[in-house]
Amino acid sequence: MSEVALGGWIDAFLAELGQHASPATVDAYRRDLAAFDAFAARRDALAMEQLNTALARSFLSAERTRGLAPRSLARRRAALSRFCEYAVAQGLLADNPVALLRMPKQPDHLPRPVDVDVLARFLDTPHDGSALALRDQAMLELFYSSGLRLAELAGLNTGDVSAARARVLGKGSKPRQVPVGRRAAAALAEWRKVREGLAGEDEPALFVGRRGVRLGHRAIQKRLARMALERGLPEHLHPHRLRHSFASHLLESSQDLRAVQELLGHANLSTTQVYTRLDWQHLAASYDAAHPRAKRQRHESD
Repeated sequence: MSEVALGGWIDAFLAELGQHASPATVDAYRRDLAAFDAFAARRDALAMEQLNTALARSFLSAERTRGLAPRSLARRRAALSRFCEYAVAQGLLADNPVALLRMPKQPDHLPRPVDVDVLARFLDTPHDGSALALRDQAMLELFYSSGLRLAELAGLNTGDVSAARARVLGKGSKPRQVPVGRRAAAALAEWRKVREGLAGEDEPALFVGRRGVRLGHRAIQKRLARMALERGLPEHLHPHRLRHSFASHLLESSQDLRAVQELLGHANLSTTQVYTRLDWQHLAASYDAAHPRAKRQRHESD
Protein backbone atom coordinates (compact mmCIF):
# COMPACT_ATOMS: atom_id res chain seq x y z
CA MET A 1 0.00 0.00 0.00
CA SER A 2 1.34 3.43 -0.93
CA GLU A 3 2.09 5.85 1.84
CA VAL A 4 -0.90 7.95 2.96
CA ALA A 5 -0.38 11.53 4.15
CA LEU A 6 -0.99 11.89 7.88
CA GLY A 7 -2.50 15.39 7.61
CA GLY A 8 -5.02 14.30 4.99
CA TRP A 9 -6.32 11.50 7.17
CA ILE A 10 -6.58 13.83 10.15
CA ASP A 11 -8.82 16.08 8.03
CA ALA A 12 -10.91 13.08 6.98
CA PHE A 13 -11.26 11.97 10.60
CA LEU A 14 -12.38 15.42 11.74
CA ALA A 15 -14.93 15.59 8.92
CA GLU A 16 -16.43 12.28 10.02
CA LEU A 17 -16.31 13.32 13.68
CA GLY A 18 -18.23 16.48 12.83
CA GLN A 19 -21.21 14.41 11.68
CA HIS A 20 -22.07 13.35 15.23
CA ALA A 21 -19.95 15.37 17.68
CA SER A 22 -20.49 18.94 18.84
CA PRO A 23 -18.56 21.80 17.19
CA ALA A 24 -16.70 22.36 20.47
CA THR A 25 -15.52 18.74 20.50
CA VAL A 26 -14.38 18.91 16.87
CA ASP A 27 -12.49 22.15 17.53
CA ALA A 28 -10.73 20.62 20.54
CA TYR A 29 -9.72 17.53 18.55
CA ARG A 30 -8.54 19.73 15.67
CA ARG A 31 -6.20 21.68 17.97
CA ASP A 32 -4.82 18.54 19.60
CA LEU A 33 -4.25 16.70 16.33
CA ALA A 34 -2.74 19.79 14.69
CA ALA A 35 -0.16 19.83 17.49
CA PHE A 36 0.61 16.15 16.82
CA ASP A 37 0.77 16.69 13.05
CA ALA A 38 3.27 19.54 13.51
CA PHE A 39 5.36 17.40 15.86
CA ALA A 40 5.32 14.47 13.42
CA ALA A 41 6.36 16.78 10.56
CA ARG A 42 9.39 17.93 12.55
CA ARG A 43 10.32 14.24 12.87
CA ASP A 44 9.78 13.71 9.11
CA ALA A 45 6.93 11.34 9.97
CA LEU A 46 4.53 12.46 7.26
CA ALA A 47 2.77 9.19 6.51
CA MET A 48 0.20 7.16 8.46
CA GLU A 49 2.52 4.15 8.29
CA GLN A 50 4.96 6.01 10.55
CA LEU A 51 2.42 6.57 13.32
CA ASN A 52 3.56 4.12 15.99
CA THR A 53 3.84 3.87 19.77
CA ALA A 54 7.31 5.41 19.83
CA LEU A 55 6.16 8.49 17.90
CA ALA A 56 3.07 8.92 20.09
CA ARG A 57 5.13 8.51 23.27
CA SER A 58 7.69 11.06 22.06
CA PHE A 59 4.92 13.55 21.25
CA LEU A 60 3.27 13.27 24.66
CA SER A 61 6.63 13.41 26.40
CA ALA A 62 7.54 16.58 24.49
CA GLU A 63 4.20 18.16 25.40
CA ARG A 64 4.76 17.31 29.05
CA THR A 65 8.27 18.78 28.94
CA ARG A 66 6.85 21.90 27.30
CA GLY A 67 4.76 22.39 30.45
CA LEU A 68 1.34 21.27 29.23
CA ALA A 69 -1.06 20.76 32.15
CA PRO A 70 -1.97 17.13 33.03
CA ARG A 71 -5.61 17.66 32.01
CA SER A 72 -4.59 19.08 28.63
CA LEU A 73 -2.06 16.29 28.20
CA ALA A 74 -4.77 13.71 28.84
CA ARG A 75 -6.96 15.41 26.25
CA ARG A 76 -4.08 15.28 23.71
CA ARG A 77 -3.74 11.56 24.33
CA ALA A 78 -7.51 10.97 24.05
CA ALA A 79 -7.70 12.82 20.72
CA LEU A 80 -4.74 10.92 19.30
CA SER A 81 -6.15 7.60 20.48
CA ARG A 82 -9.54 8.35 18.93
CA PHE A 83 -7.83 9.22 15.65
CA CYS A 84 -5.86 5.97 15.76
CA GLU A 85 -9.06 4.00 16.33
CA TYR A 86 -10.43 5.63 13.19
CA ALA A 87 -7.24 4.68 11.31
CA VAL A 88 -7.60 1.06 12.43
CA ALA A 89 -11.21 1.02 11.22
CA GLN A 90 -10.04 2.38 7.85
CA GLY A 91 -7.41 -0.34 7.55
CA LEU A 92 -4.57 2.17 7.79
CA LEU A 93 -3.12 0.78 11.02
CA ALA A 94 -3.08 -2.77 12.35
CA ASP A 95 -3.78 -1.64 15.91
CA ASN A 96 -4.03 1.47 18.07
CA PRO A 97 -0.46 2.47 19.04
CA VAL A 98 -1.72 4.82 21.76
CA ALA A 99 -3.83 2.27 23.63
CA LEU A 100 -1.04 1.04 25.91
CA LEU A 101 0.42 4.45 26.70
CA ARG A 102 -0.30 5.39 30.30
CA MET A 103 -0.67 8.93 31.54
CA PRO A 104 0.21 10.30 34.98
CA LYS A 105 -2.70 10.64 37.39
CA GLN A 106 -4.43 13.97 37.00
CA PRO A 107 -4.77 16.30 39.96
CA ASP A 108 -8.28 16.96 41.19
CA HIS A 109 -9.50 20.27 39.80
CA LEU A 110 -13.22 19.88 40.40
CA PRO A 111 -14.72 23.20 41.41
CA ARG A 112 -16.16 23.58 44.88
CA PRO A 113 -19.93 23.89 44.88
CA VAL A 114 -21.23 27.27 45.98
CA ASP A 115 -22.78 27.07 49.45
CA VAL A 116 -26.52 26.51 49.05
CA ASP A 117 -27.53 29.51 51.18
CA VAL A 118 -24.99 31.81 49.54
CA LEU A 119 -26.21 30.73 46.11
CA ALA A 120 -29.85 31.27 47.09
CA ARG A 121 -29.10 34.83 48.22
CA PHE A 122 -27.17 35.46 45.00
CA LEU A 123 -30.03 34.22 42.81
CA ASP A 124 -32.60 36.22 44.79
CA THR A 125 -30.68 39.50 44.52
CA PRO A 126 -32.95 42.11 42.82
CA HIS A 127 -31.96 43.38 39.38
CA ASP A 128 -32.94 46.44 37.33
CA GLY A 129 -35.68 44.68 35.34
CA SER A 130 -34.15 45.46 31.95
CA ALA A 131 -34.42 42.97 29.09
CA LEU A 132 -30.79 41.91 29.47
CA ALA A 133 -31.17 41.53 33.23
CA LEU A 134 -34.25 39.32 32.72
CA ARG A 135 -32.28 37.25 30.21
CA ASP A 136 -29.33 36.87 32.57
CA GLN A 137 -31.59 35.88 35.47
CA ALA A 138 -33.25 33.24 33.29
CA MET A 139 -29.85 31.83 32.32
CA LEU A 140 -28.70 31.71 35.94
CA GLU A 141 -31.85 29.98 37.13
CA LEU A 142 -31.79 27.46 34.28
CA PHE A 143 -28.11 26.59 34.80
CA TYR A 144 -28.74 25.84 38.47
CA SER A 145 -32.22 24.36 38.03
CA SER A 146 -31.27 21.82 35.39
CA GLY A 147 -27.51 21.28 35.68
CA LEU A 148 -26.82 22.28 32.09
CA ARG A 149 -23.43 22.44 30.45
CA LEU A 150 -22.46 25.75 28.84
CA ALA A 151 -22.84 24.37 25.31
CA GLU A 152 -26.22 22.86 26.20
CA LEU A 153 -27.65 26.16 27.41
CA ALA A 154 -26.15 28.16 24.56
CA GLY A 155 -27.63 25.72 22.03
CA LEU A 156 -31.21 25.93 23.31
CA ASN A 157 -33.91 27.10 20.91
CA THR A 158 -37.23 28.58 21.99
CA GLY A 159 -39.10 25.34 21.30
CA ASP A 160 -36.74 23.25 23.41
CA VAL A 161 -37.94 24.55 26.77
CA SER A 162 -41.38 24.33 28.35
CA ALA A 163 -42.54 25.30 31.82
CA ALA A 164 -41.70 21.80 33.07
CA ARG A 165 -38.79 20.44 31.06
CA ALA A 166 -36.02 21.20 28.59
CA ARG A 167 -34.66 19.11 25.73
CA VAL A 168 -30.90 19.44 25.32
CA LEU A 169 -28.14 17.93 23.20
CA GLY A 170 -25.34 16.70 25.44
CA LYS A 171 -21.86 15.45 24.66
CA GLY A 172 -21.71 13.37 21.50
CA SER A 173 -25.01 14.97 20.42
CA LYS A 174 -26.89 12.72 22.82
CA PRO A 175 -30.37 14.15 23.52
CA ARG A 176 -31.86 14.13 27.00
CA GLN A 177 -34.68 15.78 28.90
CA VAL A 178 -34.15 17.63 32.17
CA PRO A 179 -36.71 19.12 34.54
CA VAL A 180 -37.09 22.87 34.84
CA GLY A 181 -37.66 24.10 38.37
CA ARG A 182 -40.42 26.52 39.41
CA ARG A 183 -38.11 29.50 39.87
CA ALA A 184 -36.38 28.84 36.55
CA ALA A 185 -39.73 28.52 34.77
CA ALA A 186 -40.85 31.86 36.21
CA ALA A 187 -37.61 33.57 35.17
CA LEU A 188 -37.90 32.11 31.65
CA ALA A 189 -41.49 33.33 31.35
CA GLU A 190 -40.36 36.87 32.20
CA TRP A 191 -37.54 36.66 29.65
CA ARG A 192 -39.86 35.39 26.91
CA LYS A 193 -42.04 38.48 27.35
CA VAL A 194 -39.18 40.75 26.25
CA ARG A 195 -37.16 38.42 24.03
CA GLU A 196 -38.96 39.44 20.83
CA GLY A 197 -37.76 42.98 21.34
CA LEU A 198 -34.16 41.77 20.98
CA ALA A 199 -34.25 38.68 18.79
CA GLY A 200 -33.91 38.79 15.02
CA GLU A 201 -36.97 37.89 12.97
CA ASP A 202 -35.94 34.30 12.20
CA GLU A 203 -33.62 33.73 15.16
CA PRO A 204 -34.52 30.42 16.90
CA ALA A 205 -32.13 30.80 19.85
CA LEU A 206 -33.69 31.05 23.30
CA PHE A 207 -30.96 33.37 24.57
CA VAL A 208 -29.84 36.23 22.31
CA GLY A 209 -27.57 39.23 22.70
CA ARG A 210 -27.92 42.91 21.84
CA ARG A 211 -27.52 42.18 18.13
CA GLY A 212 -30.45 39.77 18.18
CA VAL A 213 -28.46 36.60 17.46
CA ARG A 214 -27.61 33.57 19.58
CA LEU A 215 -25.51 34.38 22.62
CA GLY A 216 -22.05 32.77 22.34
CA HIS A 217 -20.22 30.71 24.95
CA ARG A 218 -17.75 33.43 25.86
CA ALA A 219 -20.49 36.04 26.22
CA ILE A 220 -22.40 33.80 28.64
CA GLN A 221 -19.27 33.19 30.70
CA LYS A 222 -18.60 36.93 30.89
CA ARG A 223 -22.17 37.68 31.96
CA LEU A 224 -21.97 35.19 34.82
CA ALA A 225 -18.64 36.55 36.02
CA ARG A 226 -19.97 40.11 35.84
CA MET A 227 -23.14 39.25 37.77
CA ALA A 228 -21.06 37.64 40.50
CA LEU A 229 -19.17 40.92 40.92
CA GLU A 230 -22.26 43.12 40.72
CA ARG A 231 -24.20 41.05 43.25
CA GLY A 232 -21.31 40.72 45.67
CA LEU A 233 -20.73 36.99 45.36
CA PRO A 234 -17.36 36.54 47.12
CA GLU A 235 -16.07 33.97 44.61
CA HIS A 236 -15.68 33.43 40.88
CA LEU A 237 -18.74 32.06 39.10
CA HIS A 238 -18.78 30.14 35.84
CA PRO A 239 -21.28 27.72 34.20
CA HIS A 240 -19.48 24.56 35.32
CA ARG A 241 -19.54 25.79 38.91
CA LEU A 242 -23.32 26.13 38.75
CA ARG A 243 -23.59 22.64 37.23
CA HIS A 244 -21.40 21.26 39.99
CA SER A 245 -23.48 23.05 42.63
CA PHE A 246 -26.67 21.63 41.08
CA ALA A 247 -25.30 18.09 41.24
CA SER A 248 -23.85 18.36 44.74
CA HIS A 249 -26.91 20.00 46.30
CA LEU A 250 -29.28 17.54 44.62
CA LEU A 251 -27.26 14.52 45.67
CA GLU A 252 -26.99 15.74 49.25
CA SER A 253 -30.79 16.04 49.39
CA SER A 254 -31.87 12.98 47.42
CA GLN A 255 -29.00 10.48 47.85
CA ASP A 256 -30.08 9.14 44.42
CA LEU A 257 -26.84 8.79 42.49
CA ARG A 258 -28.52 7.14 39.48
CA ALA A 259 -31.02 9.96 39.12
CA VAL A 260 -28.27 12.58 39.29
CA GLN A 261 -26.30 10.62 36.70
CA GLU A 262 -29.29 10.72 34.36
CA LEU A 263 -29.89 14.42 34.94
CA LEU A 264 -26.25 15.28 34.25
CA GLY A 265 -26.14 13.16 31.11
CA HIS A 266 -23.18 11.07 32.26
CA ALA A 267 -22.61 7.84 30.37
CA ASN A 268 -20.83 6.21 33.32
CA LEU A 269 -21.81 6.25 36.96
CA SER A 270 -18.14 6.61 37.95
CA THR A 271 -18.11 10.07 36.37
CA THR A 272 -21.01 11.13 38.56
CA GLN A 273 -19.39 9.68 41.67
CA VAL A 274 -16.34 11.88 41.15
CA TYR A 275 -18.35 14.87 40.05
CA THR A 276 -20.72 14.90 42.99
CA ARG A 277 -18.54 13.88 45.91
CA LEU A 278 -20.07 14.33 49.32
CA ASP A 279 -18.12 15.15 52.42
CA TRP A 280 -17.41 12.16 54.65
CA GLN A 281 -19.53 13.44 57.53
CA HIS A 282 -22.62 13.59 55.31
CA LEU A 283 -21.97 10.11 53.93
CA ALA A 284 -21.41 8.67 57.39
CA ALA A 285 -24.65 10.19 58.67
CA SER A 286 -26.56 8.75 55.70
CA TYR A 287 -24.96 5.35 56.31
CA ASP A 288 -25.92 5.40 59.99
CA ALA A 289 -29.48 6.33 59.13
CA ALA A 290 -29.97 3.80 56.35
CA HIS A 291 -27.92 0.66 56.99
CA PRO A 292 -29.82 -1.97 59.01
CA ARG A 293 -26.73 -3.07 60.92
CA ALA A 294 -25.04 0.30 61.31
CA LYS A 295 -26.61 1.32 64.59
CA ARG A 296 -25.87 -0.31 67.91
CA GLN A 297 -28.93 -2.02 69.35
CA ARG A 298 -30.35 -0.27 72.38
CA HIS A 299 -30.64 -2.44 75.49
CA GLU A 300 -32.83 -2.15 78.54
CA SER A 301 -29.88 -0.95 80.62
CA ASP A 302 -28.88 1.78 78.16
